[in-house]
Amino acid sequence: MKAGIVGLPNVGKSTLFNCLSNAKAQSANFPFCTIEPNIGVVNVPDPRINKLEELVKPERVQMATVDIVDIAGLVKGASKGEGLGNQFLGNIRECNAIIHVLRCFDNDNIVHVDGNVNPIRDKETIDIELQLKDLETVEKRLEKVNRAAKTGNKEAITEKALLDRIKETLLQAKSARTIVPQNNDEELLMEAFQLITAKPVLYVCNVDENSAVNGNKYVDQVKELVKDEDAEVIILSVGAEADITELESYEERQVFLEDMGLTEPGAS
Repeated sequence: MKAGIVGLPNVGKSTLFNCLSNAKAQSANFPFCTIEPNIGVVNVPDPRINKLEELVKPERVQMATVDIVDIAGLVKGASKGEGLGNQFLGNIRECNAIIHVLRCFDNDNIVHVDGNVNPIRDKETIDIELQLKDLETVEKRLEKVNRAAKTGNKEAITEKALLDRIKETLLQAKSARTIVPQNNDEELLMEAFQLITAKPVLYVCNVDENSAVNGNKYVDQVKELVKDEDAEVIILSVGAEADITELESYEERQVFLEDMGLTEPGAS
C-alpha cells in the first residue's frame, strides 16, 4: 500500500513524514522546502505477528509495510503550474490513499502562505487543485473515448458515460470519490483512471501541544466540514511527535508523554 501526503506549504507535511518514516526529509519554516518528493517505508505494527513469531519461531519476520510519499506543498493555481507541487502530483496519482494535513494551530513564527490560519479555506484550496488536475485527466481521456464511442464500441460507450458523470461532478467542485460505481465495469474503470480525488482520504489536523489534549476550535470546524464525507479525521501535534522521535530511550519518551498527559505517541 502507498499513501501520499498533501497540503499547503508549512502545514507540517514533511515533519509528519519524518515522524512516520524516520527518513529525515528536510523540514523548514519557508514555503517549498520540499523540492523532490520524499519516499519512506513504514512498518505496520501487528501484535498478532508477534504471537505467531513466538509460536512458529521463523528465521525472519516480514511485517506489512506502507510506502509514504511527501510532495512539495500545493498552492492555489497548482493544477496550472503554480508552485512546485504540481510537478509531483503524478507521484500522488500512483498512491492508494491520501493523507491531507491541515494546519490547526496559531504560531506567528511559522509563516502561512495565505497570511493567516484557516483550515477550512486551506482544505478548499487543496480540494479544488486536485479536482482541477483530475478534470484535466478526464478531459484528455474523453478526447480519445469520444471517437471510439461514435463508432458504436460498447466498452467506449460505457467509459464515456462514466467519464461524463465524473466531469460533471468535478465541475460542481465535488471530488470523484462521491461517485458510486453502478456496476463492476464502472468499478474497474474507476480504478484504471487513477483519479486523485477518487482515493480515500485521511485528514490530519496538526495542532499545538496544548490542543492535542484540551481541544481546538479549528479541529471542530474541520470535523463539521467533513462530516458528510467518507473520511476519517485524526488530531496530531506533529511538532510534539517530532520531538518524541528525537528522544533516544523509551524512558525519555514515556516521561515526555506523561508531561503532555498522553499514554502513547499519536503517530505510532
